[in-house]
Amino acid sequence: MPILGLVASLEPTTLRPKTDEDIPLGERRTIGGRVRVYYYGYWIKAYPTPADTLLTKKRLIEALTRRLFNHVEHGVNVPGSRLAEARASFGREVDAGRRRIKGAMLAGALFNRATDIITKLVEIQALGVPIETDNALMRECGEHLQEALELGRLVLHRSGEEGIDELWGEPFKAFMYPIEKFYESRYVKMAHCMAEIDEIRDELSNALGGSALFAGVSERIAEFAEAARIKCETLRTDEEIFEIWTSLVVSGEHMAAFEPTLDPDAPPALRREAAAGVTLIRRAKDLVFWVTRARVPMPKSTEALVSLCRRFRESSSCDGPGPRSATVGTGATIEPAPSMASLTSP
Repeated sequence: MPILGLVASLEPTTLRPKTDEDIPLGERRTIGGRVRVYYYGYWIKAYPTPADTLLTKKRLIEALTRRLFNHVEHGVNVPGSRLAEARASFGREVDAGRRRIKGAMLAGALFNRATDIITKLVEIQALGVPIETDNALMRECGEHLQEALELGRLVLHRSGEEGIDELWGEPFKAFMYPIEKFYESRYVKMAHCMAEIDEIRDELSNALGGSALFAGVSERIAEFAEAARIKCETLRTDEEIFEIWTSLVVSGEHMAAFEPTLDPDAPPALRREAAAGVTLIRRAKDLVFWVTRARVPMPKSTEALVSLCRRFRESSSCDGPGPRSATVGTGATIEPAPSMASLTSP
């Protein structure tokens, strides 16, 4: 597959948010004293685009690489100096499960080797030596990033639920694209993430909001979703990050701490329904955190959660709008999602 075609294949293809056809994509306006850019139904915070230099690309690739390893499964952050060892180990492996892990480790080594090369090229450029785009080391850097991008399909999100291929494509795009084009692609991904957050909010509220067991939960869900959308569009260097990150964490804790209204003598079936609903809330909280922190969509996990929400609503004690009577149990079974200690860092 051609290089740019490979990158394009990792872009989201399904946009859930509705768009205003009168507003062109990429339109910039000052709203509430803040410059915002419009993509697919959302006005997103816009930040100044840095100069398109090799030093900018170096810093961006380093940041994207750190971000990548922060979100994927453990053990794949292999130093670039061990690239030959990682490749040899991957080449010798025949067991499918072990080969996936070794392929992930090789991808990590390739990413780190590419970052090493870019770092040295910037140091050489700082000495006044011009670095052309067809420089042999530049080509080698691009080849490493492309190979890592292909192997990145083997790597799972730290939750273990699905891969997040788009994170592997970002350092490569930062290398290949003009800086301005790369930044615009990030706004598109933010719009996708906001759409997923809104979908999770709506499905969870529809599943629980009409139940007498979960009276008042919709307000907590809406508060958390709003905080997540704001965090999704906010860089960690933003002066408002202290308030924004705090709001996200606190609203998530508030939502996850919701306790169903349940009488002490409630029948076992009703207790199972209450427990299933609480587990659903906590799974939704985890998924929104993962999407918000990575700032890339997780469509497989979202689809699975939406399915659980709909099953819960269909099998809960009462269907239809308005408070549901709490007299009949549910057949919904919802397995707890794995916890993530890393959810407490921006």
